[in-house]
Amino acid sequence: MGKEKGGFLTPKAIANRIKAKGLQKLRWYCQMCQKQCRDENGFKCHMMSESHQRQLLLFAENPDQYIDDFSKEFMDGYLELLRRRFGTKRVHCNIVYQEYIAFREHVHMNATQWESLTEFVKWLGREGKCVVDNTEKGWFIQYIDRDPETIKKQEQIKAKEKMDMDDEERTAVFIQKQIERAAEQGTSAKEAEYTELKRENEEDKVSLSFSGLKPKKKEENSALKSDNPFSSKKPTESEKPKKRESRWEKEEPKKELKKDPFKPPKPGEKRKSALDEIMEFEEKKKEKTNRKDYWLMEGIVVKIVTKKLGEKFHKKKAMVKEVQDLYRAVIETLDSGNKVRVDQNHLETVIPAQGKLVKIVNGAYRGHDAVLEGIDEKKFSCTVSIHSGPLKGRVVDNVQYEDISKLFNQT
Repeated sequence: MGKEKGGFLTPKAIANRIKAKGLQKLRWYCQMCQKQCRDENGFKCHMMSESHQRQLLLFAENPDQYIDDFSKEFMDGYLELLRRRFGTKRVHCNIVYQEYIAFREHVHMNATQWESLTEFVKWLGREGKCVVDNTEKGWFIQYIDRDPETIKKQEQIKAKEKMDMDDEERTAVFIQKQIERAAEQGTSAKEAEYTELKRENEEDKVSLSFSGLKPKKKEENSALKSDNPFSSKKPTESEKPKKRESRWEKEEPKKELKKDPFKPPKPGEKRKSALDEIMEFEEKKKEKTNRKDYWLMEGIVVKIVTKKLGEKFHKKKAMVKEVQDLYRAVIETLDSGNKVRVDQNHLETVIPAQGKLVKIVNGAYRGHDAVLEGIDEKKFSCTVSIHSGPLKGRVVDNVQYEDISKLFNQT
């Protein structure tokens, strides 16, 4: 007798069973027959088989019913996995889908009424079965548990919390309701009335202890004794103390005192002249008038800080060619010469080296050209001197970085 070629325990049969257990390609799966083919040739042979043709004839009689059944089966399986696996947690929809299709006998999406997973998730959101939201990482889904048992458990928890309320909380709630009811009826509690303190026995003496104080002169002690309103002895005219000034009489003149312009300055303090004070006042006035929320000016050099324009523009320096609508400008990059229209929020000023020309774009001296004299890195400020105009040579201190910017083609 010859050796048998086939058998249940042959390596080929075992390999075929192992392959059949795993997930195969979707394009070689027949949903009507629920048959998975391993290659294109096998799927082609199945399509030409008599059993498949009979299934197609059944499908042609009522296609809508088959699609609805497949869609319902797919939705139930997807939501059941979402409920059991993740509960009411927010999760990416594709994570749930990958776990669902890992089961070999699942219903494939190409047999349902939805063409993609995105449309299926949107449909779940419209039907109110899940809470869906779209983010940069894709669609996220959250299951809404409407199970009667879950709702019953939630009601039981609320009832238990209500019963656990102690007597103090109930009393506080009752008092609050009484106050609200009294306020509505206009019977609010009367405010406490404060009366003047009156001494029952005016002959009682007041004794004060000055043990912790330093001893004073006899004249002052005599004045204090004579000032006692409860003493029976009346002081003479010579013993009467002088009239004391009230606290308000002492403080009011101090408020009206003004700095003496001729008073010598303190050691190490430079005395300001009247001209300096006038100039300081005018600078504050100009600072308040010329301070704007827009700072773009033509001819200045700026730096692009946004990534929305692409990596080729990020952190590139450019010159402002034209200012539009005060807050937007057309700029031209210094290295490539590309022109782009940007908002001032996507730009920042450029601080040149010391001794270079800058444009003051905001503040009291807005619009003036100046020379950068020094930089204070701790305070993020600069010292500049006006380059031209009637104020030429004037030195301005504590100018913030964002108030000046480098001028183009100035070396």
